[in-house]
Amino acid sequence: MQHKTIAAQGGIVHYWIDRKENTADCIVFTHGVTADHTMFEKQVSYFSDNYTIILWDVPMHGLSRPYHGFSYHDTAEILHSILQKENIKKVFLIGMSMGGYPSQHFASIYPDMVKGFIALDTTPLGCDYYSKSDLWWLRQVAPMAKCFPANILRISMARSVSKRKYSYQKMMAMLKSVSKAEIIEQMRVAYEYFPMENKDVDFRFPVLILVGEKDSTGKVKSYCREWAKQTGYPLHLIKGAKHFSNGDNPEQVNKEIEDFIHTVVQQERK
Repeated sequence: MQHKTIAAQGGIVHYWIDRKENTADCIVFTHGVTADHTMFEKQVSYFSDNYTIILWDVPMHGLSRPYHGFSYHDTAEILHSILQKENIKKVFLIGMSMGGYPSQHFASIYPDMVKGFIALDTTPLGCDYYSKSDLWWLRQVAPMAKCFPANILRISMARSVSKRKYSYQKMMAMLKSVSKAEIIEQMRVAYEYFPMENKDVDFRFPVLILVGEKDSTGKVKSYCREWAKQTGYPLHLIKGAKHFSNGDNPEQVNKEIEDFIHTVVQQERK
């Protein structure tokens, strides 16, 4: 993959592209909090032969550090700038956990650029989904993390999201280069800014919700069920997987993504 950068208001953002000139479809993968673009390596190896792939380190994560003035609206505009730079007109968005929020903000601002959205172990934008108690608990995640020694924090985080050895080791590898202070700041920004920027959205393009059947991170699975109920979006459980479902069961996740894209493309051709 070709490693590139783009200058944004708060710093330099790093992204990777594997372009297939003879294919019309592009998939953009957006990672979760405290992670980086490498969490999708099982998806890249599966899809890169047939699709243009874009990965990026969201501001404040991975190589896109340091970064100042984070906001989800900002991340959406940065993604738009990347697509403009690469002359890509339409994309399939895949957002994992926190990565679902830049994806949804982008989709709300530039809906005509989105062919479809795959919500991977993430939760919806929309004010009615979240109680005051839910939002209060979100703001406690970062303060509670301060109570753990750095390595214990990394281990507990990796264990909580992973079922398979691969997912655990991958999460630990991503966390290794991040200091405890950076982990806490990433959590603080991700969870405090979500309610500040949350808004009601109405997507007209196809959406698929995927969530690990053993996902025990917060109330993610409950939110996904309510999301599907309120919108009619299909919800598929990833067998044997926790929150890092694309690492725990990449075989099913990749097949779900592939089937979704094929269905959308076929409908477009009718």
